[in-house]
Amino acid sequence: MKIYFDDNTKELKAIVCNKCKKEIRVKNGMIMEGCFHGSVRFGYFSRKDGTEHSFDLCEECYDKLIEGFAIPVKEEETTELL
Repeated sequence: MKIYFDDNTKELKAIVCNKCKKEIRVKNGMIMEGCFHGSVRFGYFSRKDGTEHSFDLCEECYDKLIEGFAIPVKEEETTELL
């Protein structure tokens, strides 16, 4: 869950893992450790029609989530880190 100083500037103050409530380090509005952001809009033919869900996970909770996948996540090496 992203926490901002105010809604006008959208300056990031903190991030809290939705699963374990760990505070993910943020410095000067920049995320300083691994963080996964998930977002989905549910459309027609879903039990959640017209709703949007979003959440943030610390790296440890993300690892626990994907470890239970029957099909592993696709993993690629990247050279540019943002």
